Amino acid sequence: MAVNCYLVWDEVSREAALFDTGWDAAPIFKIIDEEKLQLKHLFITHTHEDHIAAMGAIRERYPKIFIHTDAKNAPPQHKNRRDDCIQVGSLRITNRETCGHADDHVIYLIGNFPKAVPQVAIIGDTIFSGSLATGKISWDMLKQRVQSEIFSLPAETLLCPGHGPLTSVAEEKEHNPFF
Repeated sequence: MAVNCYLVWDEVSREAALFDTGWDAAPIFKIIDEEKLQLKHLFITHTHEDHIAAMGAIRERYPKIFIHTDAKNAPPQHKNRRDDCIQVGSLRITNRETCGHADDHVIYLIGNFPKAVPQVAIIGDTIFSGSLATGKISWDMLKQRVQSEIFSLPAETLLCPGHGPLTSVAEEKEHNPFF
């Protein structure tokens, strides 16, 4: 099963952040090397195997990488905090809890500093283009969190799911049959 991971960076500082790891770190390393990036942060949407399978290779190559997660067993220094705002060059990254698919699920919002409106949302396994993830913890909770934490974003916000193609808030509000 294919899983998406996302690599973002600041064009000036070349500071980069990775969102989930997918199955294989080799394509990630290739882009980092080609673009001469400095990978500083790893943001985990949730700890299902397909989203963290390459974490060992990432941590081996970047032992000082700062990991951001909502995993219950994560050390305190790696736990997401409500209202965290992480700067990656000119990029501003915040998080929102979105449990339902997984109890440690979180989405990440990326915008340019100082603009406060998110332009991109890394949404892991909450919704997919025209579909809804499985509510392994709770279907009702998942749907409620999608409505409160994703559908509350501006309509033009680009949604980057853990599987399948990119979509937008407007597209999902208008065409997703689960809502």
